[in-house]
Amino acid sequence: MFDRLEDLLTRFEEILNELNQPDVTSNQERFRTLMKEQSDLTPIVSAYREYKKCQNDIEDSLMLLEDETDEDMRQMLKETLNESKDRTAELENELKILLLPKDPNDDKNVIVEIRAGAGGDEAALFAAEMYRVLVKYAESKNFKIETMNTDEIGIGGMKDVSFMINGQGAYSRLKYESGVHRVQRVPTTESGGRIHTSTITVAIMPEASDVEIDLDLNDCKFDVFRSSGNGGQSVNTTDSAVRLTHLPTGFVISCQDEKSQLKNKDKAIKILRAKLFEMEREKQHDAESEMRRSQVGTGDRSEKIRTYNFPQGRVTDHRIKLTLHRLESVMNGDLDEIIDSLIAADQAAKLGKL
Repeated sequence: MFDRLEDLLTRFEEILNELNQPDVTSNQERFRTLMKEQSDLTPIVSAYREYKKCQNDIEDSLMLLEDETDEDMRQMLKETLNESKDRTAELENELKILLLPKDPNDDKNVIVEIRAGAGGDEAALFAAEMYRVLVKYAESKNFKIETMNTDEIGIGGMKDVSFMINGQGAYSRLKYESGVHRVQRVPTTESGGRIHTSTITVAIMPEASDVEIDLDLNDCKFDVFRSSGNGGQSVNTTDSAVRLTHLPTGFVISCQDEKSQLKNKDKAIKILRAKLFEMEREKQHDAESEMRRSQVGTGDRSEKIRTYNFPQGRVTDHRIKLTLHRLESVMNGDLDEIIDSLIAADQAAKLGKL
């Protein structure tokens, strides 16, 4: 591990030297590449430099203790020694985590699809609530939200909704939300007061670039139709909505939130690219099933990942057996404790495999 850290430290210093060259900005692509690499290496280099300083402090304290006779000074040196040893152990663990292979999609924007599952209108209502949860969480991280398509029902629910979240590291945080979310509560439409169980599915897909997915538009069939649902001028009066059918896979994507047919078409293509990219990733995951089992679930849409129990005010993440008794704050977009716990469990599983 330390040989690799020394190599990374050397590489970091090489990058700094190159960035200090006066002509580096003339090649913008090279400049962006170097800045990205510097950004990725900075936390590792900072932790390793602190680790080396702690090691030096330990050596210095041991040397001084050999010759020191004053008891007060010896006590102070021992305290410094113990603090440095404790911090060294912490930094070793941090460095192991920092050196774990990084998901190449972590820095990407994401496309989110939420669909009502079992439970009829109640599932559609919860789908709309989960849309608001993820939007509030994204806003708390200063991510930008761009709605792509909504299929609403009359009582405020959504059969399905697609939207994009733009922001550095969006996928690294939101990828753990993929899967089946289950809600248990008494529906407002239930006169008997019985607890009803409904489900929705959430798909979190990293945005795919043209390079990553070579999409042949000849394989796509486009239909236009009039938008339906709530909206301003032009909605229901022009054929601005777009339905894209990808013939090889059978994927059907509708986008109608924009007044412009061209914008709706572009959004549909973005969703299709993400779906095709995710399909390829799932194939790779299936081929690497052992590795997938070692990680916290981050993509299997059939996996029941979380239950929201309203009568008891609790939310339970089944992957890591975490239960929180603060459902109200979670439904207001406060997901950090859950996501941080999932990240920690994922890292622990990966470290255990090393």
